[in-house]
Amino acid sequence: MGRDIRDWPVADYFHRPERRERRRTFLDRTAWDLAGIFIGPGRARFAGLKGIVEQVGRHEPAIRNRTDGELRDRTRSLKPQLRREGFRDDLVAEAFALIREVDSRILGMRPFDCQLVGGFALLKGFLAEMDTGEGKTLVATLPAATVAMAGLPVHVITVNDYLTARDAELMGEVYRFLGLSVDCVIHDKTPAQRRRAYGCDIVYCTNKEVVFDYLRDRIALGDRVDPYRLHAEHLYDGKGKNSRLLLRGLHYAIVDEADSVLVDEARTPLIISRTETSEAMQTTLRQALDMAGNMEEERDYRINYEADDGMRTISMTEAARESINRAADSMGTLWRSSVRREELVMKALTALHLYRRDEQYLVRDGKVQIIDEFTGRVMPDRSWEGGLHQLIEAKEGCEITGQRETVARISYQRFFRRYLKISGMSGTAKEVRRELWSVYGLPFVRIPTNRPARRRLEPDRIYASQELKWRSVAGRIVELHAGQHPVLVGTRTVAASEHLSRLLTEAGLPHQVLNAKQDKEEARIIAQAGEPGRITIATNMAGRGTDIILAPGVAERGGLYVIMTERHEAGRIDRQLAGRCGRQGDPGTCEAFLSLEDPLISEGARGMIGRLGGWLRKHGYGIGDPVGKLAIRRAQKRVEKAHAGVRKRLLKYDEERGDTLSFSGKTE
Repeated sequence: MGRDIRDWPVADYFHRPERRERRRTFLDRTAWDLAGIFIGPGRARFAGLKGIVEQVGRHEPAIRNRTDGELRDRTRSLKPQLRREGFRDDLVAEAFALIREVDSRILGMRPFDCQLVGGFALLKGFLAEMDTGEGKTLVATLPAATVAMAGLPVHVITVNDYLTARDAELMGEVYRFLGLSVDCVIHDKTPAQRRRAYGCDIVYCTNKEVVFDYLRDRIALGDRVDPYRLHAEHLYDGKGKNSRLLLRGLHYAIVDEADSVLVDEARTPLIISRTETSEAMQTTLRQALDMAGNMEEERDYRINYEADDGMRTISMTEAARESINRAADSMGTLWRSSVRREELVMKALTALHLYRRDEQYLVRDGKVQIIDEFTGRVMPDRSWEGGLHQLIEAKEGCEITGQRETVARISYQRFFRRYLKISGMSGTAKEVRRELWSVYGLPFVRIPTNRPARRRLEPDRIYASQELKWRSVAGRIVELHAGQHPVLVGTRTVAASEHLSRLLTEAGLPHQVLNAKQDKEEARIIAQAGEPGRITIATNMAGRGTDIILAPGVAERGGLYVIMTERHEAGRIDRQLAGRCGRQGDPGTCEAFLSLEDPLISEGARGMIGRLGGWLRKHGYGIGDPVGKLAIRRAQKRVEKAHAGVRKRLLKYDEERGDTLSFSGKTE
């Protein structure tokens, strides 16, 4: 690793992570949050960034006339300038002009002016909101290559292995033309391959892989980590702990789909654990599941929808507790603790009644695999803790894996604050801009579209029951298919996508299904979604990172037609799905078909709106537009607020845990 990169003059440009780590007192946090409010609206920030377009334009005539060899020569001479003098606007402008010309020659794609502004915002450490289809993958090449030319390692972080490998391959030619090395880190790479990848100038990786590799490095380094010890490891001539490390440190990160990574997925910590197998524990879990299966709702347990965290929970009655105590007398030693046995049965009830197959998880190859509720994608190596995962395995008749003991853990919030500088881009970040500033120090800026949007939003259709809703959805698809319109239908769960698939099969309509069970076929299915008469049913995964290109003649028919079949827990995800149509100035239409029996409305709406919805549902009525929209928005706001509270509590716990470990002589 050699000399610490943070000692280079160019590194002074970057924020120090310690500044973000020290906002511990109430006054510190309040002052920081107020700074985020008064630092200026996104429009004003955009005005301060768009000057880069004119500066880049000054360099373009000379750069455009240079041969490939001359471009490479100028890149080589620019690198030491950037390293010595930092990211001065004139040097950045020339670097952007070089990269823009290389993008045009190698990829046939010349970044638009709005993309130059987006790239400059990322270099400055902003969260840039850019609409779906505005070319965020190409935008990332501008700051990534500029920072890498200055000698600093760059991590481009996105949400899944497919996008990671695709973007690294697609953009790799540009970086290599500029004399930069590039690689990617995906799930199946070995430690040696990961070490080589992180040794490159630019590495594309998923958020989960980079966090787990960071935790593995923390385990390899042991309890105490400080710069002096790290430098001392170099004296061991390749045999010290540094030779086993994967990463070169956390310097500069560009986070694609930043709201998904930094907000949606930040509700749960990342944990490395070791498995402990015990036949006694497996027997105990099956006993708990049998006991829970014999219980009756209301008599033994209740399902609550008004918990503080906005999620469904289960509570047991006193009669159930007495029944458990009586049964425990004739069971094993693990049932002797009254607290432990009640907790076991509570988790078994949770596994039986709150976790549904093809919604929260699916069963594939005899294994229970978690479905990410925000992306619809499978998370093959993730598991629920505290025995819940094993209880669901027993419930589904799968082989019960061993329980996990935590070895290392960290929250996304603490991890990303350890980068010297982070930036992010997303199509839907406006709603969480204050949280992104408060937690990560990311100021928000909205980047205008290259062409005016032509997306049409139809009024919501709200029905009394799900049966009526699905019948109407199927009927609307029949009409659109007859007119040869391409249709993308967004569903919230795998089960819903398969239910609609059955209805369309009965109607004799050919269609494609894209859900967590077909994640490997995503590129092929999405590539066909803009063809005339094509019907695609997709879970949330269709809204992240993949473009739907309209086939010839489709724009004249009105473009892609998006149908939402349920509102999501965050309005941002609805916006993301709507953004699948009307990209780059194309025409498109989005329409929502909703039901008063949808979980968000039936379980999320409270107070007068909830009671009104319940009465209308009971008597078979629909609900008017104003009241329906209010019910949905209030339900979404309630859940969003609850999730924000979960993230806040997780960060607080993580910080307090870090303080405790530091006091005891250990650090994370």
